[in-house]
Amino acid sequence: MRAKPAHRDRAETEVAVLDALADRQSEGMTVLELRSHVDADIDRLEDALAELKADDLIYVDGNGERTVIVPDETVVGPVEDADKNGLVDTVRSYLPF
Repeated sequence: MRAKPAHRDRAETEVAVLDALADRQSEGMTVLELRSHVDADIDRLEDALAELKADDLIYVDGNGERTVIVPDETVVGPVEDADKNGLVDTVRSYLPF
């Protein structure tokens, strides 16, 4: 899963956070898990999380054992495969197998 196209015009770190969270939408991710998935220093990650939280695109869920960040359900969309109709698929459609 990835963030919907409507949210892809945000800052690079914000989009990376949304994409990482979209992959684990139901269970969410801790800040440390996000840090390992997003190629940004902690200050940029903190700023991105603050912006996303202010825009109600993420929320914090303290489910007892650990605190996780979860994307809003309106953020996550289907994976758009840019190479869906690539050369291989085009050639394959002309072949009998």
